[in-house]
Amino acid sequence: MADVSAFAGRLSKNYKHYAKWAKRNGLEAWRVYDRDVPQFPLIIDIYGERVHLQEYDTGWQIGDDEYADWMQAVQQVISEITGVAADKIALKARRRQKGDSQYEKTGREGEDFVVAEQGQRFWVNLDAYLDTGLFLDHRNTRKRVREEAAGKRFLNLFAYTGSFTVYAAAGGAVSSETVDLSNTYQAWSRRNFELNGLDLGKHALIRDDVFQYLEDAAFAGKQFDLIVMDPPSFSNSKKMQDELDVQRDHVKLVDGAMRLLAPGGVLYFSNNLRSFELSPLLVQDYDVRDISKQSVPEDFRNKKIHQCWRIGHRAG
Repeated sequence: MADVSAFAGRLSKNYKHYAKWAKRNGLEAWRVYDRDVPQFPLIIDIYGERVHLQEYDTGWQIGDDEYADWMQAVQQVISEITGVAADKIALKARRRQKGDSQYEKTGREGEDFVVAEQGQRFWVNLDAYLDTGLFLDHRNTRKRVREEAAGKRFLNLFAYTGSFTVYAAAGGAVSSETVDLSNTYQAWSRRNFELNGLDLGKHALIRDDVFQYLEDAAFAGKQFDLIVMDPPSFSNSKKMQDELDVQRDHVKLVDGAMRLLAPGGVLYFSNNLRSFELSPLLVQDYDVRDISKQSVPEDFRNKKIHQCWRIGHRAG
């Protein structure tokens, strides 16, 4: 059997600390291990009574039998420390993704189930897609949105499964529009809305390309008090008018969102492109504050998992 003692020691220590922390904070979905030991390039997230295990490609060469032995030992340790049965561990090998690949089916059906987060509830699936339906690294910003949403008109762009809208509605947003191009994720958002008791008369789901939506909404004179925009790094969906490259296109996206932002309103703009640099043009034109440090949750060892900015109109 492979020697996994270094991994077992670190995972045990992390689990003892974060299991208590998660319970105090009302979290059923949280990160317990984040490539802490270089020889074990894994990310391990707890989702209720299950584990989401991601193995990152390091380029190491290892024989099939040796690999199978190593992975079996890893999963056995995870099961022993977390108490999660081996058949409830969902294993995925992550490769560098481009375009739409984070939204592609894995070929496995998996099972939808519900997890609680800070008083809200969400449908997740650990098997069917590369991502689970809930981006855990945006938990702090979701909470911030809930705290600021009372009486506000809310807009969620590149909405994925609508979790920001669920938080905004829970915080008292009077209305919202949730925009995403994917039928799959709009249907997922609808289920999340229903799970959390949102009034679909006040909280509209809009299937649209965000670039097109921004043009049409500006033409229609729409205004919002609170906007969240978390675009993918790249997207080349056939449904889109053009390919999206967040570094190239972010000024256009932010300018488009700011045209819809009412005076005194706030835009939260984030992305997870490691090499991303915010254009100085935006800092020149708007009141921009980098809140990345506060926005990455405590259970994430990788503090550069995303960058996040709070953007408003300049006074006067």
